[in-house]
Amino acid sequence: MSYTEWSIKGPDFGSCNCAWGCPCQFNSPPTNGDCRGMAAMHIEEGFFGDVRLDGLNWVSLYAWPGAVHEGGGEHQSIIDIRASEEQRAAMLAIKSGQHSVPGATVFDVFASVTDITHEPIFAAIEFDVDVEARTARVIVPGLIESIGTPIRNPITGSEHRAQIAMPDGFEFLVAECGSGTSKSNAAVALDFTDSYGQFAHIHLTPRGPVS
Repeated sequence: MSYTEWSIKGPDFGSCNCAWGCPCQFNSPPTNGDCRGMAAMHIEEGFFGDVRLDGLNWVSLYAWPGAVHEGGGEHQSIIDIRASEEQRAAMLAIKSGQHSVPGATVFDVFASVTDITHEPIFAAIEFDVDVEARTARVIVPGLIESIGTPIRNPITGSEHRAQIAMPDGFEFLVAECGSGTSKSNAAVALDFTDSYGQFAHIHLTPRGPVS
C-alpha cells in the first residue's frame, strides 16, 4: 500500500456515552447498546509529507448504531480554522485512514466501520488538557462543548485514578481514565453527562502508536 509518511504527537482527550472504563477497550458491547463519542487533539509536533502541523487542533465526532465493529458509523471532523489549505488537506488525509497501514491506527480502523463521512467544519477550537490531572475542556462555539474531570470516590469525594494500558493498541499505549460530559449541535449529535473520559499523550504514525 502506498501512503504519505506522517506523524502527530501531543495530548489527546476523548469521551463517549459508555460507562467509566469503556467496554470497547475490552472487546465488550457498549454500555447503552450504541456508541457516540468525540476525540480532540493538540498537535505539539506533526507533519504530513512536507507539510508541518505543529500547534494545530482537531476534533472528531463519531456515532455507531451498535458496537463499533458492527459498522454503520458516521463521522465528522472539525479542523482548526488557523490551518492553511495545505494543512487542512493534510489533517483530513491523516484522519481518513488512507495513509495508515491497515489496522494500525484508530483512523484506519474507524474508517473501515464508517458509512457516512460528513463534510468537515473549519472553526476555532479551544482545547485545554492536563493528562496527568485528568482535566480537559474542548469548546467549538455553537457546535460542541466537552469537559473532562477526574473520577470521584462516591464515599470520600477524593479523586480516583485508573489507567488503561494497550501494548498493542491502535490509538494509545496508556490512557488515564476520567469522566466526560459532551454536547454537540453538529451533524453528529452528542449529549451525555459524567460518562467515560480518557486522557493520553499520543504519538501516531502510519504504523501505529510510537512507544
